[in-house]
Amino acid sequence: MKKILNEFIGSFFWTLSMVMCLLGNADQYTGLAVGAMLMVLVFAGGHLSGAHYNPVVTVAVWLRGKCSVSDVPIYIFAQLIGAAIAAIVVDSVLLQKLGELNFPKSGLLSTFGSEFLGSFVIVYVLLNVATAKDTAGNSFYGLAVGGCLMACIYSFGNLSGGAFSPAVSLGMAISKIIPFSSIWIYWIAELMGGILAAFTFLFVNGKD
Repeated sequence: MKKILNEFIGSFFWTLSMVMCLLGNADQYTGLAVGAMLMVLVFAGGHLSGAHYNPVVTVAVWLRGKCSVSDVPIYIFAQLIGAAIAAIVVDSVLLQKLGELNFPKSGLLSTFGSEFLGSFVIVYVLLNVATAKDTAGNSFYGLAVGGCLMACIYSFGNLSGGAFSPAVSLGMAISKIIPFSSIWIYWIAELMGGILAAFTFLFVNGKD
């Protein structure tokens, strides 16, 4: 139960930070704010659940052999519910529909590529800094993962919005930052990027 609650909390605040920045006219600071939020959430909850907060990370960590198959569906459920509730809280309580954004701002290929590449590098970095034998148990992986997310948001966010997580994509769709009709592009790109990152990690590191 502690693991599920931690995944819910992490996904909730990651999505809350993302949506608040984008809808609250602070989008120029989104990368810094959301990256910092993920960093502190990883430090706060890494010892409880591994601090995935992202369905793609959960799938990748399972493929890497560091997450039990029984945890995968409940982690993903908690992450999606946390993100959805975060978006509802922002829309109904905090910002009260201050504004709407229209992502993606590019074509299908650019959107797909942005979410694919961002998801790949985030998952690849996380697997190496948090699960590899030589780095397991370190005290810096939250900084690495948060910094990677920040870099990806600044690099790709202007094209796709910078979700890099099916949970965050869901929250952005609920908040009308991206249309529900486009969410499949995000989910497929994110999942493919994460899966490729997991197999790349296994190829580079072996069974570790």
